[in-house]
Amino acid sequence: LWSALNLSISIHYWNNSAKSLFPKTSPIPLKLPTETELRIKEIIEKLDQQIPPRPFTHVNTTTSATHSIATILNPQDTYCRGDQLDILLEVRDHLGHRKQYGGDFLRARMSSPALMAGASGKVTDFNNGTYLVSFTLFWEGQISLSLLLIHPSEGASALWRARNQGYKIIFKGKFVNGTFHVFTECGLTLNSSAELCEYLDNRDQEAFYCVKPQHMPCEALTHMTTQNREVSYLTDKEKSLFHRSKVGVEMMKDHKHIDVANCNKSEKIEEKCQVGMKPPVPGGYTLQGKWITTFCNQVQLDTIKINGCLKGKLIYLLGDSTLRQWIYYLPKVVKTLKFFDLHETGIFKKHLLLDAERHTQIQWKKHNHPFVTLQLYSLIGHDYIPREIDQLSGDKNTAIVITFGQHFRPFPIDIFIRRAIGVRKAIERLFLRSPTTKVIIKTENIREMHLDTERLGDFHGYIQYLITKDIFKDLNVGIIDAWDMTIAYDTNNVHPPDHVVGNQINMFLNYIC
Repeated sequence: LWSALNLSISIHYWNNSAKSLFPKTSPIPLKLPTETELRIKEIIEKLDQQIPPRPFTHVNTTTSATHSIATILNPQDTYCRGDQLDILLEVRDHLGHRKQYGGDFLRARMSSPALMAGASGKVTDFNNGTYLVSFTLFWEGQISLSLLLIHPSEGASALWRARNQGYKIIFKGKFVNGTFHVFTECGLTLNSSAELCEYLDNRDQEAFYCVKPQHMPCEALTHMTTQNREVSYLTDKEKSLFHRSKVGVEMMKDHKHIDVANCNKSEKIEEKCQVGMKPPVPGGYTLQGKWITTFCNQVQLDTIKINGCLKGKLIYLLGDSTLRQWIYYLPKVVKTLKFFDLHETGIFKKHLLLDAERHTQIQWKKHNHPFVTLQLYSLIGHDYIPREIDQLSGDKNTAIVITFGQHFRPFPIDIFIRRAIGVRKAIERLFLRSPTTKVIIKTENIREMHLDTERLGDFHGYIQYLITKDIFKDLNVGIIDAWDMTIAYDTNNVHPPDHVVGNQINMFLNYIC
């Protein structure tokens, strides 16, 4: 993990009658913290330890990709497929001085463009200015190695502090009464003396608020839109670390390609991919554009096999637009799947695919607050993911895919942790009534490298990726490690191209069929 200013993140005790998540001090005694609040506090304290403060007086004392030294350990003229190649990285600042601490946000990848091949590498931080970067040589041929300095430890530190310092998104809620409508400010917390509408989920300790419009009930809220709050919690000096020229800088410029031979090595994985397996990192690689898992026997499904797999299935896709891509992709492959018009509008409406003859139903619904977009979207019929799961009876032919994270990046980390814990508890309740239901967690995709780093950058996504793997690690769910996959494919786009989406779906079908 990386580094950041050691902000103490207060976990607010739940108060059902509170008008705000940040109530003014009062003599009313606080309730005892719940199990969820204690877990959130525990996770944040661990992250604060792993991302300590790294103040700097000048940019020259931050990590320099140019001055850092990467050395291949035990170099060979030719390697064998399946070998591990290790690189020792010694980070230095812009003055050439050896750094004494870690926490840099690095991304390791190997590739053979001619073979349409790629895989992520594993980075081990020794927290003393040195790192071990390990690559498993999955295929034969000429392989190029890449190690990007996404952010120096000082930048990661600043992002961690800034994330948890305040809210960077404004919500505007649309209240409707007949032909009349009005917009008011809304949010996960509101610092307002006006009368508020409170939308509370007491069980999961979720809260959302809107300024109550005059002469309208709180139930008249129908739509939402968002915009960026014109605020930054980074200093000018910290912002200088996120100029385009300083994000994603190559640290292995001097290393040419390496040669990998087959060496008559063959590996056969017998065990079929199934829920409950925990993918290692890396958990696979791309070759000729196909994703090949390394921890289970994955079948590349053609249209006939996909049709057979989907027969009789009820599939619920719950999350963001990276799962909506799935429901757009499937009818291109399975021609008998047709969209059913639910008389909703906009791209964030509920989407439903049906194949009546094969009794297949596939549904996509967006997750609830926070959902960040300039477009106006409906709130009717859309609930928090835990509540959506609670409404499903489940059976052996039901599969649920869950992803969330991209829309949480601009918010303090406790918002994401609370939702992840709520989702886990809902899955546990589902397994009590229907242990045969298949549940798949898709982790976040990496996204554009130079897009609003403070709000949306991959550093925030990586922290959420680690939290997701930790919270769901001992559940009987399938993991689609989209983080690992999109690094291997080098997509750098929140919405990867169709061939990547198709390989994510192929992994999902291997889990459920």
